[in-house]
Amino acid sequence: MTDLSLEKRIVAVRHQPFRSELSHAYETLEQILTKNITSFWFPQAVDVEVGGYRIPNDPHSRDKSQVSKRLVGQTRIVWFFSRLAQSKYGRTEHLKAAKHGYDFLYSRMWDADYGGFYWEVDAACSMVTKPDKHLYGQAFALYALTEYARASGDSSATAAARELFSLFETHAHDGCYGGYREFFQRDWKVPEYDSYLGTPPTIKLMDTHLHLMEAITQYYLLTHDYRAKERLVELIVVNSNSVLRKNIGACTDKYLHSWDPLRGPSYDRISYGHSLENVWLLAEACKAAEIPNNLLFDLYRAIFSYALRYGYDRKAGGFYDSGSFHARADQREKILWVQAEGLVAALHMFGLTGEEVYWNCFLQTLDWITKYQVNWEHGDWYERIGSTRKPTARQEHIWKSPYHNGRAMIYCLDLLTEMSSMRHPGAIISLF
Repeated sequence: MTDLSLEKRIVAVRHQPFRSELSHAYETLEQILTKNITSFWFPQAVDVEVGGYRIPNDPHSRDKSQVSKRLVGQTRIVWFFSRLAQSKYGRTEHLKAAKHGYDFLYSRMWDADYGGFYWEVDAACSMVTKPDKHLYGQAFALYALTEYARASGDSSATAAARELFSLFETHAHDGCYGGYREFFQRDWKVPEYDSYLGTPPTIKLMDTHLHLMEAITQYYLLTHDYRAKERLVELIVVNSNSVLRKNIGACTDKYLHSWDPLRGPSYDRISYGHSLENVWLLAEACKAAEIPNNLLFDLYRAIFSYALRYGYDRKAGGFYDSGSFHARADQREKILWVQAEGLVAALHMFGLTGEEVYWNCFLQTLDWITKYQVNWEHGDWYERIGSTRKPTARQEHIWKSPYHNGRAMIYCLDLLTEMSSMRHPGAIISLF
């Protein structure tokens, strides 16, 4: 007898949501974006004293963060304010906040001698504490420059994005095996020590290549640089094939320069958040590169089905952190960014297929986020929620930004608006 359970296969049932479901989801996303995320980060995060952004703490000491300023966090916040400024929820002040961060990147974090951005400066911005170049951080810099250029219309920002992409081409692209070498000293020479992410410089990460694909997707849409399209197509191949354990149906993170996977108990693990993020970023990349997404539907479904089977909380909603191959998640905290990526991936897949399983996953994950992940009292989201449905980690840390959750809210609002305005097989009811 055929097994029709959710985790065994996804049945292609066309689904038309109720008007009340659509409206409630839209209103919930709006409330989280405006009343919870944006209100927490603006204007508290704008560091008018030394430049760039600080991480808001608790409500009694929001302006006293002493966390170092790292490229990833700074560029993610530039991206958020730039993207927010282009939405109906944005204001002139948000674009000014984006410019504030953009100016900081070039006054304190740009390496004027060798090009590229430093990894970290101290909280007072008086010294460079980590000068080496990692493509993970440089990818977010390209992403931020591209979005700020789009939001501001500033031709110098577009030129800056072109310069940074050219550095990728000159120093980091791997013409032999494809993808990118990731870790460099200031002068773009390969070091003999581990990277800031704890891996040897010869290792390639799915995580880095995922965000390179994300950044180059938007850079190509801005510039139509033919070299960017070549790299984008290459990164689509990397993220749909090279990082996929095809006998598993899911993605792992660490690979040799030749794209042979590292193997063993610590490597044979699935991060459900990265797998789900890969699904919707691949869909966006294919759209930009004018590659029909239908060619990868089976891949998207397989990756999503694996995450649902092994990493999804069927009772309360939301995705766990990670687990070993073909086993239920053993790291069962629910982490902020994983919920954000699961939410976008579910709605994206519903938009592509109209299949009910994705709509239900979207609604249940949104319900989890609203009830447990969002910190309605002090703002933003709790980083980690444990089995007791209580926070297990403090909110402030050096990686914190409004990138994952802010991006999720904006993308989902855009997707729901798009679905409501077209005769779509899954969602043809107007929200308004």
